[in-house]
Amino acid sequence: MDSIHPMPFSTATPTTDTTRLPQAGDPAARKARFWDRVARKYAADPIADMPGYEATLRRVQGLLTLEQAVLEIGCGTGSTALRLAPFTGRLLATDVSSHMIAIAREKLAAQPVPQLSFAVADADAPMARPGEYDSVLAFNLLHLVSDLDGALGAVVQALRPGGRLISKTACIAEMNPLIPWLAIPLMRAIGKAPDVLCFDAEALQAAMVRQGLVIEAVERHGTKGKDIRVFIVARKPG
Repeated sequence: MDSIHPMPFSTATPTTDTTRLPQAGDPAARKARFWDRVARKYAADPIADMPGYEATLRRVQGLLTLEQAVLEIGCGTGSTALRLAPFTGRLLATDVSSHMIAIAREKLAAQPVPQLSFAVADADAPMARPGEYDSVLAFNLLHLVSDLDGALGAVVQALRPGGRLISKTACIAEMNPLIPWLAIPLMRAIGKAPDVLCFDAEALQAAMVRQGLVIEAVERHGTKGKDIRVFIVARKPG
């Protein structure tokens, strides 16, 4: 989600109107309910590794240009979108949680950035016209989707040939095994954690390659001990 936080145990107009609220029975509805419930607390939580966060921002800024149309999926409360939008031609930042997007819009009203707009959309669903975006950003998001291959396929569809997926993802399988196999299921059962996918960096790269992406960079930007959040840049051929 937006601030490239670890997972909590807790004005350009877009060319398409992706804003929608998840409907009852929609697979997105359960995700939206969880993130709606924790949105205000999430927005107030400090960034755990600020130097690592700033390193990621600098790296991403170097990959963006003022000519690019950019999509961010899983933008959370918009803090990262606000930092990156000035380096783009336009940035549409989306999240499945309407409460997260409401907070993001409050921030944008207080700190206007002409290139930036926010919308409610599910990262597991097709999110754009084919080839609409030069870059897709996904920060602390890919382990939270319902279907990794499906979400990556939607990203590939949204990218123009030669466009990039720029991501930073918590690799849950790299944690102490007691966390993914005991702590997270218990916390999920009492509503304190969302559904998560358990994979390592190698499996994440393999999923990207399955969807036709070419891996350009694999990095770790953390400055505090073991960093389970892998930063990956992957390009759509063409």
